[in-house]
Amino acid sequence: MKVLALIYGDESRWQGLSDEEREEVYSRHRAFAAVAGAKLVGGGELAPTQAATTVRVRDGELLITDGPFAETKEQLGGFYVLACDDLDEATKLASQIPTSTDGPVELRVAHEEEAA
Repeated sequence: MKVLALIYGDESRWQGLSDEEREEVYSRHRAFAAVAGAKLVGGGELAPTQAATTVRVRDGELLITDGPFAETKEQLGGFYVLACDDLDEATKLASQIPTSTDGPVELRVAHEEEAA
């Protein structure tokens, strides 16, 4: 099963880090990737919420909004795609994501069509 690990954190805290502090966090993520090995099939850091574009279609009309759609303390900052045997394995692996100690990591199982 594929599981999306959504990484949330306080964007203003991240923006306040020095280059050296950010590099230390990146180093911890590279170490996590090494530990996850083949179970890690994708992922990435996201641009800040100020750079977001929100798309909605209402009554056939396209509505585009610049920036975040809601004010929250924690924003989605990145993600990993994990290939795990079950949710227990994904949970154990996600608990090793470095920023899980600072903010939540939401796990969502991806729906996969069965091959015909």
